[in-house]
Amino acid sequence: MQTPGLRLQLLLLLGGLLVLTFLPLQLALATYTQITLHRLNDSQARALARVLGAYVEEATQRLPPAELIASLQRQATSSGLVAATAQPADGSEPSQFGDAATLAVLTRHANAGREPQVLRAAEQRLLALEVLGPAGSVRLAISADSASARGAPLIRVFALYTFLMATSLLVIAYFALTHLIVRPLDGLSGAAQSVTLGSRQLLVPETRVRELSELGASLKRMTDSLLAKEDSLQQQIDEVARTTRELDKAQRELIRSERLASVGRLAAGLAHEIGNPVAAMLGLADLVLDGGLSPEEQRDFIKRMRAETERVNRTLRELLQFARPPREGADAPMAPGDVEGAIHDTAALVMHQDSLRDLELSIDVHPGLPRVTLGTQQLIQVVLNLILNAADALQGQAGGRVSVVARSRDGGVSILVEDNGAGVPSAIADQIFEPFFTTKEVGKGTGLGLSVCQSLLAAAGGSLSLDTSHTSGARFVVHLPEAEVRPS
Repeated sequence: MQTPGLRLQLLLLLGGLLVLTFLPLQLALATYTQITLHRLNDSQARALARVLGAYVEEATQRLPPAELIASLQRQATSSGLVAATAQPADGSEPSQFGDAATLAVLTRHANAGREPQVLRAAEQRLLALEVLGPAGSVRLAISADSASARGAPLIRVFALYTFLMATSLLVIAYFALTHLIVRPLDGLSGAAQSVTLGSRQLLVPETRVRELSELGASLKRMTDSLLAKEDSLQQQIDEVARTTRELDKAQRELIRSERLASVGRLAAGLAHEIGNPVAAMLGLADLVLDGGLSPEEQRDFIKRMRAETERVNRTLRELLQFARPPREGADAPMAPGDVEGAIHDTAALVMHQDSLRDLELSIDVHPGLPRVTLGTQQLIQVVLNLILNAADALQGQAGGRVSVVARSRDGGVSILVEDNGAGVPSAIADQIFEPFFTTKEVGKGTGLGLSVCQSLLAAAGGSLSLDTSHTSGARFVVHLPEAEVRPS
């Protein structure tokens, strides 16, 4: 429901005040007029009753009842007499005039020798008087409302005057409110609406009302201040946008620099990883081509050449595997992996590694682990890479220890690989999973191991993370969801 406007509310308020003002006055005037007229009527009726009583008392001496009643009836209009009845002393039929209701009331009430008695017949106030004479009794009914009728027009005229005055005040108030308040307020509202729609200036309408003029000036100052702040804010937004564009450009340059640095690290690593084996193979090939070797030496050189070739091939496979990691949902689904078997197979692979010869390797696998979404061979690759990284971090440290723990957790399997070395410095903790990032010397690693492992696990719906809460060494956490075992 729409709220009434200011003009209507003020007019309703003024109308209510007028009603509260004039209605009690009207009621008081009508009441006072009625009381005054009643008193006047009573006074006039009693005076007339005394006159008529004296006349009747004198007339009964000389006129019979019938002629007396006839004489009174002729004077009824001018004297206010409304009914009369004469009862002869001999008990014969009384002579009377007036309406039956008044006569019935007059007959029931006799007041001989007393003051006139106030009666009411047919909503009319009467003064009843009884006069006794030698020929009988005469009862008179005189109207006590003769002057009341003259008060009703006066009350109606006052009511009409009050209505006209109230209406005139409301009409004048309507036009005054419209001209002095409503139109200036509508003008202010329209000016504010134009500012809302884009105007850069608040045009305040002129008014002769001081309060509205001050309100318009205040709104103009407020609007100018808001527009100035909006301009300032827009400048700040433009500055932020310009700064953002510069930051984006700087970020792109940084990414480009990082890519170039990564390519440089990759090139350096590949130069060492591939260059050394190629140089060795060339030297061995030259020795074989020069001849003069015994069959055993020749066979040994060829075996060495094959080992160096496999080293180059392994490095290239790691690079290709990083560049094209397996995708989730591939056409050939990966067979579920056996965590327990993969960890024990990995332990068997590294048991005779030179880097682990002086270290303690601890395996703790909870029996009955469910199969996971990553294949067994890929699991071996991940665990092997983490164990070898831990072994590299413990080189030259006495009492080095590497532990592998596997447990069921959160609908899958968690594998923890940790060592008691120096740990991963917090400054590089966020970079160790970046491609080509390595803390090893040039030629000792390509920086692809952790990135490849993370890609393998992500493709299987798992994760690889560094537990930064572990302070006594480094701890890497592998989590893999449980695989759905399809019925054969």
